[in-house]
Amino acid sequence: MKYRKFQIFIAVALFSVLLLNPLYAQKSRGKGRLKGKVLDEAENPIENAKVVLLFEDEITKFETTTDKKGIWSVIALGTGKFRVTASADGYVPTNTLVFVRQLSKNPPVILKLKAMDKAVVSEDLVEFLKEGNKLFKEKKYDESIAAFQKVIEKAPDVYQISYKIADCYREKGDLDKAIEIYEEVIKKAEEKKDISTAAKALGTIGGIYLGKQELEKAQSYFKRSIEMNPEDEILAYNVGEINLNSNNMDAAITYFKMASKIKPTWNVPFLKLGYAYLNKGDFATAVKMFNKVIELDPNSPEAITAKEIVKSLPK
Repeated sequence: MKYRKFQIFIAVALFSVLLLNPLYAQKSRGKGRLKGKVLDEAENPIENAKVVLLFEDEITKFETTTDKKGIWSVIALGTGKFRVTASADGYVPTNTLVFVRQLSKNPPVILKLKAMDKAVVSEDLVEFLKEGNKLFKEKKYDESIAAFQKVIEKAPDVYQISYKIADCYREKGDLDKAIEIYEEVIKKAEEKKDISTAAKALGTIGGIYLGKQELEKAQSYFKRSIEMNPEDEILAYNVGEINLNSNNMDAAITYFKMASKIKPTWNVPFLKLGYAYLNKGDFATAVKMFNKVIELDPNSPEAITAKEIVKSLPK
């Protein structure tokens, strides 16, 4: 009977990995809400900044703008990862990865924009930036690259624009070229001690390799990004996920713990910790992790799965 129960547990666990992995089976629309602020470097609000939420399917988008207090809000979001991008005239665009939940409150997302050097931001360059962003939104990537290149030609020190060019190459499927440009951005950002931009570029390259199923390379870039920006729970989670899928349980546990420490109210890393401890044969610790999942959000899909797994474990 115990063996039968363990077989049932294995089936449930394997199904749950596919169901709850942010890379699989998530829907972009639901009851989730995400809000935040867009600020300048002095933490002053930026009005009419554009905020775009891109779901992990790289297709579904939600857009809004900030009010006088720099506040923005988007509703009807599904569960999963969203890349949140903020942009405004005269500022360098920035973005971050956020995991959205439907059945619990999502913490606010604060995005800070760095002003471009006034010496190089002329009216015509601002127009090229606007045009490049518009063409990118319309998926006219070659035209978008051309517009951004005009900014680079006249203002070569504004290296952050190269990030947008790399994004264009990524979206059009020229991944090698995208990685090449992201690497250039990382080098320049490190020279300027712009850790935020460098860390984001490293994480983006890691995401590309993850999509290509080149897990060792993905892990390498994610780890470098985490070392630069140790407060990003999504990056820590992604590295844990790579190690879990590669059966490297000790490393998976390390990074899932890191993600849970950065964001202790997020129950998904605890679920994955449960899986990892099960794979190591440490049932007692696994049960503790599953109980933590249930404690944090008892009505969530993760909690339902955790309850089923605990019931299925050999007694």
